[in-house]
Amino acid sequence: MTGATGGAQPATRSRTASLTLAALGVVFGDIGTSPLYTVKECFSEFTGLKPTPENLMGILSLITWALIVIVTLKYVVVVMRADNRGEGGVLALMALVARQHGIVERRRRFFLWAGMLGAALFYGDCLLTPAVSVLSAVEGLNVVTPALEPVVLPIAIAVLFALFAVQRFGTAGIGKWFGPITLVWFFVLAVLGLRHILDAPQILWALSPTHAVGFAAQHGLATFLALAAVTLAVTGAEALYADMGHFGRAPIRMAWLWLVLPALLINYYGQGALLLANPAAIDNPFFRLAPDWATVPLVGLATVATVIASQATISGAFSMAQQSALLGLSARIRVDHTSESEFGQIYVPAINWLLLAGVIALVLFFKSSSALAAAYGIAVTGTMFVTTMLVFALAIRRWKWSWALATPIFGAFMLVDLTFFSANMLKFHEGGWVPVVIALAIFTTMATWRRGRSIVVAREREGTLPIEQLLDSIVPGGVHRPQGTAVYLTSFAGNAPGCLLHNLKHNEVLHQHVVLLTIEIADEPYVSADQRSDIAHLGKGFHRVALHYGFMEQPDVPRDLEPLADKGIPIDPMRTSYFVGRNSYVAAAQPLLPAWQQKLFLVLARFAVSAADFFGLPANRTVELGSRIEV
Repeated sequence: MTGATGGAQPATRSRTASLTLAALGVVFGDIGTSPLYTVKECFSEFTGLKPTPENLMGILSLITWALIVIVTLKYVVVVMRADNRGEGGVLALMALVARQHGIVERRRRFFLWAGMLGAALFYGDCLLTPAVSVLSAVEGLNVVTPALEPVVLPIAIAVLFALFAVQRFGTAGIGKWFGPITLVWFFVLAVLGLRHILDAPQILWALSPTHAVGFAAQHGLATFLALAAVTLAVTGAEALYADMGHFGRAPIRMAWLWLVLPALLINYYGQGALLLANPAAIDNPFFRLAPDWATVPLVGLATVATVIASQATISGAFSMAQQSALLGLSARIRVDHTSESEFGQIYVPAINWLLLAGVIALVLFFKSSSALAAAYGIAVTGTMFVTTMLVFALAIRRWKWSWALATPIFGAFMLVDLTFFSANMLKFHEGGWVPVVIALAIFTTMATWRRGRSIVVAREREGTLPIEQLLDSIVPGGVHRPQGTAVYLTSFAGNAPGCLLHNLKHNEVLHQHVVLLTIEIADEPYVSADQRSDIAHLGKGFHRVALHYGFMEQPDVPRDLEPLADKGIPIDPMRTSYFVGRNSYVAAAQPLLPAWQQKLFLVLARFAVSAADFFGLPANRTVELGSRIEV
């Protein structure tokens, strides 16, 4: 018995170490590359601050306590407790909060809108992260020689284009290198910072929060402006929560507390020590940390690190798109799986090329990482506030925290979030309007799709027939019933769908076995195999089947119907046909949507992937029967 336990512990420790290493490349890429630009932006023309010793101590103290309060206390200690069957992220959190018992419908809708807003802001972050990260890394070439400045923009665009172009091949092959490379990156961060801290150890006094308080008392409005730049140090904090399902709490917490946070602080304090000795290094303090001979290799490593950080963001955008489509918040989209063994390796072509176009447009428009940094904080802090609000609701309803405990804790977090958000809103005219416009456009698209779909569902229901009424009308010899099984997809479990009625009316054919299939998406990331299907035998060869999926699963109807052959439903792949409604939507004479929203919905519906493709139905055995529906 002792031997078994002794063997299990090393195995557990080995797995935790492996997950911790893997988490470095996926979870911490964004926040890990923030030293490239954070300190520089704290002393930009926007803040008006000069790198004097007092200001350096104040800014470093603000960065330190932002990392401690926002990332460590809020996300690592509190928010990561809010898992939806192990999964994190704003949509998983929204689904978890919305399904809690005792929530009135009006409040449930509020949580839904909040989740949609958080998702919309996240997409803004997905556009800005690759742009600002890669461009800031390539700008290190300016430190080598100013003569290279003309090639910075073309190189950055080429790197970004290559990054998005290879997405269709998946990252399963190179993904195993992300963790080790990022480990090297954090080691280099620490070494670069440490060599300068040893020259000016007095910089470590900035660890005391009194320097942050004193800085705020002395500078007033300038402190508020500086907070917008300090926000850059905590970008990527949401990734700790969003990627929790891939690695678990323990590896992420371990990596943050024992490696990432110390390496980041050492590098920030190293930059501060450098600026104490040489304030002129503020033009690019990160790359000035390195000796001259190491600058070019550091630019190469930084570029690789920012590509890895961007890869994690892109993968997050793919997952978010799949989740929102399954939850009915956006139109169905094509999702390709790029690996048979790696979980979560998906490729969404539409999102990939839209992101590429947006990122390249941002780089060409802003032209420098400093200008891009001005646009960065609003999306990040907005998503943070939404997360805090939803976890607050969860703490009260699910964790059963008392109001006396939850209110001061989450009230403090919300105050911090709103302070940082307000500071970043001051950069609205400097480029902050970009993520706001992106988020509003995506939020409007989601709201339009959801409202339009509710109208369409109501119209589609009008064309159905209660199944009992259909069964009563079927008499022996009254209709031709060929051998085989017909599977009809329907949104209404108790009704015969319109495509079945059309087939019966025009072709006078009803297969020997008819399966009325509904696809139900749960407010959970995954559904276990034993809960995948519900079956009801209705008589006269009719069967009602419901297949249940989580919002992080890719439905595969033929695969999940096949086991039902043992439960009284004859599913033979070669003798089973699928019938799907493929409706076209047209503008109604008296529309139920405002004119602009009606046009937007019709455009979205035109580009939506068909149900047959989305649910994995075989093309050679699928029949689409459609009708025109007025919206």
